[in-house]
Amino acid sequence: MSADPVKRHGRRRPLTHRRKGRGGRRSLLAFLIAGFLVVGAFAATGIAWDPFTVGARAERPAAPQIGKAWSAGPVDGRGDGRDGDASATPAPRPSPSASPRTVRPLVPPRTTPKGTWRPSAALPFDMPSPARLRKSGKLVFAHYFTPYPLSLDNARPERDYYTRNYLNPAGESGKHEKYGGLLRDRPLPVAPKTGNWELANLKQEVRTARDAGLDGFTLDLLSLSGKNWERSVMLLDAARAVDPAFKIMLMPDMTSLNTDPAGLANSLAKLAGSPAAHRLGDGRLVVSPFKAEAKSPAWWSQVMDNLRQRHGIRTAFVPLFLDFGAHSGEFAPISYGFSEWGSRSYVGQESATRDVRRAHGMGKVWMQPVSVQDARPNQGIYDEAGNTATLRSTWNHAIDDGADWVQLTTWNDYSEGSQFAPSLHNGHAYLDLTSYYLTRFKTGSWPEIVRDTLYLSSRVQFTGTDPTGRQSLVMSLRRGSAAPRDRVEVLSFLTAPADVRTETGRTRATHRAPAGVHSELVPLRQGFSSATALRGGRTAAEVLSGYPVQRVVEVQDLQYYGHTSGRR
Repeated sequence: MSADPVKRHGRRRPLTHRRKGRGGRRSLLAFLIAGFLVVGAFAATGIAWDPFTVGARAERPAAPQIGKAWSAGPVDGRGDGRDGDASATPAPRPSPSASPRTVRPLVPPRTTPKGTWRPSAALPFDMPSPARLRKSGKLVFAHYFTPYPLSLDNARPERDYYTRNYLNPAGESGKHEKYGGLLRDRPLPVAPKTGNWELANLKQEVRTARDAGLDGFTLDLLSLSGKNWERSVMLLDAARAVDPAFKIMLMPDMTSLNTDPAGLANSLAKLAGSPAAHRLGDGRLVVSPFKAEAKSPAWWSQVMDNLRQRHGIRTAFVPLFLDFGAHSGEFAPISYGFSEWGSRSYVGQESATRDVRRAHGMGKVWMQPVSVQDARPNQGIYDEAGNTATLRSTWNHAIDDGADWVQLTTWNDYSEGSQFAPSLHNGHAYLDLTSYYLTRFKTGSWPEIVRDTLYLSSRVQFTGTDPTGRQSLVMSLRRGSAAPRDRVEVLSFLTAPADVRTETGRTRATHRAPAGVHSELVPLRQGFSSATALRGGRTAAEVLSGYPVQRVVEVQDLQYYGHTSGRR
């Protein structure tokens, strides 16, 4: 699609944009451990409870510099800790003259008998039931990346593997130090569990995706043995146990698999034995390889022949390309449908219309990539997402261009900063927004806005900020992306027009927002940001950022952080 196709899995394809760091970097490990030692128990659903007791608040360390790994979550202007729970109500930030107030503990999340929790007030509209959404025939999947489950070691979040080794620049014996640590975000922390904790966590992810309206996951098969393979098998088990209608589409990753047609067919046949494996109505197993063009159509034909002749499995082949235009013709005779990984910037979506038409003209279904952002420290590259502009643009193309299926790219690839899954820095903001567009995609009608809701997105540092730590590989803008911008976006979903008051740092402004969906941009400024919708002198909705924008940072972090007023 774009002149510079998106490349995957930077640990195998590091880029070489380098810049010398300026000055030394203090070790972060002690800070991380101290910061999270005060974290209390987390709900089994993965929605965090109030982490601080009254006595512990006085001992809490000061807020970190953004750009440092900080797994204990955001803080508001008063210094009361928050653990990233998007359903918690952040307290308003007082003026400098305000006196301290007692912090109210968070209310434990409500649960259904099956353990899910989707509060009616979380969304600006009433979410249709999964049964109603599934009637449309249009399918929405999310790309599941097995290296980053909810927990890697079932340890307490203040000392788990994410905290010690992925968010910490000195983690894994310093192997990620040159790019400031492997990750900038992580899944919402979960409490350690007894029994088969890995399966329990995968079930939780399935419930979260199902409740957001998704039909299933596209499963990135990185290997045919070892831990990633074991998680793949467990994910199918989790989907079957949680919801028989939630399906797992098999996606062999041809950037990492080294096998022959017979070997791949044998492994796919093992997974195909699960009732959760995605099949068409006529029983054909859907196989959608990532970077299918890494092998020839003849090679893939051998895979399908092996599945049919040795295992009695008929297939529907839906190759995903890094360059659809260059390969669609040669793959058309063996394919049921097509997909592409796509662009991660809102200015790179023009070819989406052409690609859908080309696929439909060949009689194939089209799976449209929908994305929120992309920032890869270990590859030294990022795309300008324009706050939520990329998310809205890719969804609108899927809707307007008549895509048959959608793939959210990605559910949980934190090394690319492309996650839709509830995360420490974004809460449920991007997944909640997706539920709105997903409902339009499936039902054909825009949902009625019945609750005033505000979404706030911004970076926590300026795009031109140079990190002061020992990071030597910094991210540069991908060729073909939109120009970098330093803006705070207020995305309003209003039942009626309202005045929206914004505060960015010490600067206040007000704009008139119409009923419906409206995006307003204001300059990014140092400090916290907030937005309040006022109607008739009363507050209709309020959202506050949990992390301050800072000008001096040790580590570069160019992801947009998302916040929602709906998760109280």
